[in-house]
Amino acid sequence: MSFLAGSIAGAVVSGGVYYGFSSLMQSRCVVVILHLLSERLVTASTVLSPPPASTRVVHRPFLTLVQSRWNQEVASVFATVAKWEQHASEWGRKLLYGERS
Repeated sequence: MSFLAGSIAGAVVSGGVYYGFSSLMQSRCVVVILHLLSERLVTASTVLSPPPASTRVVHRPFLTLVQSRWNQEVASVFATVAKWEQHASEWGRKLLYGERS
């Protein structure tokens, strides 16, 4: 029993020491980083901003044409398949229930 209690006590103490050192290192690191960032902000004469999005957009008329044509073809295929499904459904209903048109 004493061996178990000693092991648990040692684990608790070592965990506490580890936590203490890690929090100390983290807080010192954060302070140093914040200090460096604040110095960079104070000494910077101008802040460079990225160019506006409107200037970064590249217009590709051929690609736009191909994409729109592709979308039209895909929409046409879906519409055709939907019509076939409707006709098959009507044909099946007439075949099963004997409806005549």
